Amino acid sequence: MRKLPRLLLTLAILLGILIGGARAIAIRWWTVPSDDPYLEASIAPTLRGGDVILLWRLTSPHSGDLVLCPEPKQPDQPDRVVIGRIAAVQGESIEIDGHTLRVNGHNVKSESKCFESRFTAIDPQTKIPLEQVCQDEELGTRLHQRGNVRGEPPPKVTDSVGAGMVYLVSDNRQMPYDSRDFGPVERATCKEMVFFRLLGGEGWQDAAHRLSLIR
Repeated sequence: MRKLPRLLLTLAILLGILIGGARAIAIRWWTVPSDDPYLEASIAPTLRGGDVILLWRLTSPHSGDLVLCPEPKQPDQPDRVVIGRIAAVQGESIEIDGHTLRVNGHNVKSESKCFESRFTAIDPQTKIPLEQVCQDEELGTRLHQRGNVRGEPPPKVTDSVGAGMVYLVSDNRQMPYDSRDFGPVERATCKEMVFFRLLGGEGWQDAAHRLSLIR
């Protein structure tokens, strides 16, 4: 009987070492701020303020990945971040016209509507909840959710990506907080990819948003 507690203790120690090692090298958990209305609106419908997410940082992110990067215009505020999807990399051109995204002149493919076809996001300027349509979009190797533009779309944008840079696009095309605001960002600063949500903003009881893979 004495062997069982020792075995459990050993397993617990080993598990702690594995988790600690993974956290130090490959994985970090992080809570999406719920007091940043511009960031929170831009990441809908994929994420929400208060979500506890896992970030992968062992390998370099690629086109289509949802990444966390320091806010380029706020270098003196290291805690200020942006979350966007890598839409174009160095040497590529990009065009955003409403909800239509073109990379090197080719339309990024849109699929059918999401499982939950509509969602609500709060406009960070007016503070008014706005209903939007959710649609799946294939970017790189990622089939992810995208908020469609309803009503007056943001201005059309065209740009090219220089050496060592990436162009970030928000999943919410109506309320973006991305490279349309601050231009292409240094790829080396975008080291972490969002890949899993542990908990939703309302905790464990938020069954619809816990333990879910982020595409």
